[in-house]
Amino acid sequence: MRKTYPRRFSNPSERNGGFTLIELMVVVAIIGILAAIAYPSYQNYVLKSRRSDAYTALAQDQATMERCYAQSFTYSNCPATPFANSPQGYYAIAISNQTATTYTLTATPQGTQVADTACPSIGIDQANQKYANGSAIVPPSTCWGQS
Repeated sequence: MRKTYPRRFSNPSERNGGFTLIELMVVVAIIGILAAIAYPSYQNYVLKSRRSDAYTALAQDQATMERCYAQSFTYSNCPATPFANSPQGYYAIAISNQTATTYTLTATPQGTQVADTACPSIGIDQANQKYANGSAIVPPSTCWGQS
């Protein structure tokens, strides 16, 4: 009878498939580092992309105000904004400075969009002047996507 001994692998390529605990831990560490870098960037992108909800609401309300002005030649007879919230609900829309010749529409973040601290409010007036953070002095390019 022939005696058999356990086979010893001298070449790593001859091992059975599988991963060592150290290899798995390295992969987990790499994934954790990538997630720590990517997640905040993703969050900022989501907040920025939701601003289009405000642009849509402001454009609709501005068109409503201009239609009213075309019919009565005054903004003061126009009803308050027809949309209290933006279509997706990320912004509350308000009208201010409503006189016979002027108005200002402002979109203020609400709900999860409140985390958008770069643009706590955006607005537009009857002259199509765009506002960021309540001021036309501050360049609105960050919030309005203009260069």
